[in-house]
Amino acid sequence: MNITKGSNNQTVIDVREMVNNGQHPKNEIIAHLKTVPKGGVTEIHVPHEAEPLVQLIKAQGFEVTVKKIEADHFCLHTVKI
Repeated sequence: MNITKGSNNQTVIDVREMVNNGQHPKNEIIAHLKTVPKGGVTEIHVPHEAEPLVQLIKAQGFEVTVKKIEADHFCLHTVKI
């Protein structure tokens, strides 16, 4: 899992390689999101739409927008509310 922290409470997480290698980094993603302050933005890059993950993230108190970048590249844009 590649995590890049930027300015203004923004973080980018790329799990495409992990998922493509058969790993399921759901727990690691949720553990990171629990550290995000209110108003914090996290982009999560995944190789598919990941609807179950989207619902789980929403249940943690985030707004989530899914953007298709390529056929095998989606970005989950999350904001902690």
